[in-house]
Amino acid sequence: MISVLGAGVAGLCAATALAERGLSVEVIVPEGAPDPASNLAGGMLAPFCEGESAPEVVVARGQAAADWWAARVRGVVRRGTLVVAPPRDAAELDRFARATRGHVWATPAELEPELEGRFARGLYFADEAHMDPRAAMADLRAGLAELGVAFHCGAPSGLIVDCRGLSAQDRLPDLRAVRGEMLEVSAPDVALTRTVRLLHPRFPCYIVPRGDGRYMIGATMVESARSGPVTARAVMELLSAAYTVHPAFAEAEVTATGAGLRPAFPDNLPAIRQDGDRIHLNGMYRHGFLMAPVLAEELAQMLIQEPAHAD
Repeated sequence: MISVLGAGVAGLCAATALAERGLSVEVIVPEGAPDPASNLAGGMLAPFCEGESAPEVVVARGQAAADWWAARVRGVVRRGTLVVAPPRDAAELDRFARATRGHVWATPAELEPELEGRFARGLYFADEAHMDPRAAMADLRAGLAELGVAFHCGAPSGLIVDCRGLSAQDRLPDLRAVRGEMLEVSAPDVALTRTVRLLHPRFPCYIVPRGDGRYMIGATMVESARSGPVTARAVMELLSAAYTVHPAFAEAEVTATGAGLRPAFPDNLPAIRQDGDRIHLNGMYRHGFLMAPVLAEELAQMLIQEPAHAD
């Protein structure tokens, strides 16, 4: 038996990769455990855009994520990412182009007609995707149930795979919290079909379509372990950025706000660590949906000594 601790994106991906190989798996979620930070994620599968600040390993290995998710959950939208910047911040677009790969220069209105007259040029990352993280995790849970994986709040009964996020600080003292804040809005007068990233020197943002006129707007990255509701500053900055992309966001209804604490190691790279008879899969930082499947497959290969794929 393998006992996976935690049912965030890391735990569900790990349990899925193990159960798919025929291993006996259980998922343990303590009673009263807080909702995982994964629920507040953008759900962007954007390895090339992450290359702006992330190491090459995230770009290279993260490219497998979209196929992994599409094979297991519904709603993976493969329409790429459009990156834009206001005219006054044109230098930001040039900087982003130099820092990343996998893009072509594009006229934003040719990809998203509602941006006509707002942005003269943009970067199009055609091989990226997005999905609704809550729906994706619900599909993973359903798939695990079909594979006979039990979810409970009792004691572990086998080899422990610890995916508890920040709750694992009792065993991972170098794990830190990074606060993220987001909004969800209903904007029926906006019709964007792909993720749009707006570059800004101080508060860049992204807008992710959720379907039916709903959008997720995110996300701040604050070096803080403070929990609690979103700040007024975050709400104002995110809504201001969304308005810059499309003025109809001014009439949007704010349907939800959220703030969560993401676990991160000092190098901001997700990792598998061995701790005696316990294995940790943690430190997702802002790369949870991109890197959790990759590390989950690596973990499964380790545990059954399966040959690694060429990538």
